[in-house]
Amino acid sequence: MTPVAEPPDRSPRQFSAAEIGAIAHLYRGEVYRSTIWRTRLDNTTNWSVVTLGIALSITFSSANASPLPLVLVGILVSLFLVLEARRYRYFNVWRARCRWMETHFYAPLLEDGDLHTEDGWQQTLARDYLAPRYHIGFMRALGRRLRRNYVWILLIQTVAYLSKIIIHPSAATTLGELLDRAAIGPLPGAVVLACGILYNLAWIGTALVTLRLDQAAHATRRDTTAMG
Repeated sequence: MTPVAEPPDRSPRQFSAAEIGAIAHLYRGEVYRSTIWRTRLDNTTNWSVVTLGIALSITFSSANASPLPLVLVGILVSLFLVLEARRYRYFNVWRARCRWMETHFYAPLLEDGDLHTEDGWQQTLARDYLAPRYHIGFMRALGRRLRRNYVWILLIQTVAYLSKIIIHPSAATTLGELLDRAAIGPLPGAVVLACGILYNLAWIGTALVTLRLDQAAHATRRDTTAMG
């Protein structure tokens, strides 16, 4: 009679004191790296706020000042947003590792008072160290930074531009007068305003589409073996 093989031991991994200390130091290192990249994200946002502030100061310095700086600052803000999205992808690597250790190591330890951790979480973390990768796509990163910070910067830019051409040098009373003030060099005012509408609609569309992508990614992530 063939002996029945015993099922493999599925008991949670028990760590030694030295291993717990090493994980604690590893967690501290990942928190430090995520903090550094968080600071870089804040720097990029600050650049956008400062450049917008300069454009506002120039545009509203006098009634006859041109609204062109508020148009040009939109290009800089877009570049800063793209740069910040790239930085966010790096930040998300360290953040995901911190959250992984918090939810699979520290939380069970604090909740149960012992190390009955989820089986296999160490292998997932080890694979992430052996083969580092981004945990979020560029467009999703762009959408997150847009929804959380840049939507307000772009809103202020748009409202300030419209306010400038409506009230300076005097209150506009007709649509034709408004279009004349919006003209930039050889570009008619209607073309400039149409470009502005498309510019804002593009960012709104990006925010909504990436929000759906985030929701879809979170809805399908029922497997706890994936980080990010």
